[in-house]
Amino acid sequence: MASETKDRNAMTFSVAVAGASGNVGGELLRLIAQHPELELKTVTASSMVGQKVSTLHPHVPVFADVVFQENNAQTLAGHDIVFLALPHSKSAEVAKWLSDDALVIDCGADFRLESESDWKKFYGGEHAGTWTYGMPELLIGGQNKQRELLKGAKRIAVPGCNVTAITIGLAPALAAGLVENTDIVSVLTVGTSGAGRGATEKLFEIEPTGSADAYQVGGIHRHTPEIEQNLSKSAGAQVQINFTPVLASVERGILAVNTAKLAHGVDIAMVQAVYDNAYRHEQFIKISAPGTFPSTAETIGDNFALIGLAVDTHANRLISVCAIDNLVKGTGGAAIQSMNIALGLTENTGLTNISLAKKVSSL
Repeated sequence: MASETKDRNAMTFSVAVAGASGNVGGELLRLIAQHPELELKTVTASSMVGQKVSTLHPHVPVFADVVFQENNAQTLAGHDIVFLALPHSKSAEVAKWLSDDALVIDCGADFRLESESDWKKFYGGEHAGTWTYGMPELLIGGQNKQRELLKGAKRIAVPGCNVTAITIGLAPALAAGLVENTDIVSVLTVGTSGAGRGATEKLFEIEPTGSADAYQVGGIHRHTPEIEQNLSKSAGAQVQINFTPVLASVERGILAVNTAKLAHGVDIAMVQAVYDNAYRHEQFIKISAPGTFPSTAETIGDNFALIGLAVDTHANRLISVCAIDNLVKGTGGAAIQSMNIALGLTENTGLTNISLAKKVSSL
């Protein structure tokens, strides 16, 4: 196996990015460029075949002259690592082309869900199967983490970006029994790069700037079963959530305001202690000081999830506010972080000093 026989002190891992022309593909290129153990060999696209990376991603000058190639089995063969930044259902098709020796990391939804019935209900078509889930910090009952399951993995499914903001924001409370399992509500403000092309086009048809629109309202958003899958593992029991995303005319970022009904006798000191304990060793999760709350501006270009906590004594509810950059912690950064673990590299390799200047687009 190519990646298993490498001398990691002397060699790098060869990388292909399938579907590198989109937002996620561009973010992966930015992060790959800053990773000392990765060597980009191939980028593929559909309509952009023959064009240079600089045409779409001028923010990654090191790869400016790399040319988009056709997305096929021959082009993707022979790489140590293949990132899939493809539309839903396309990843499952492309994955069949790839060698078992390659580490394949899917940034789409094709392999996230464990339930075939959930897949058919929310996505339609045949369920392709389930890969190792790429959220290292996910609490699986008690104090166990998903991180252990990623070690040595060859197939990784990166979480949805909305899913990440909700899961990280609520998992400790559910794992510790601080909140009830069935009265959970999350409202997310989502930047245009995280809402999907259809929702983004709808917003800009209505109001090019300064607008906010709820979308996929009424429990129909495709991330719903993935959120419940994660939080049920944390709680050790079935969890039900009402989740509504709101598209805002900002480019990057997700701000998740998560609320849940408190168990009897829970106060803010208990909540703060539980979260501090759950995440005290997590280098990419930061808990705000009591009474302070994060903003998406603090996350731009970084792989951090920032959490602020409060207790509403009037309504007897926990409020957990979680901010992430949807293209980093919500997608590309999670892919690199999970890849590092799978390969036995230091988990933060290539993920330090990656911030973007405020108000400067990386797309």
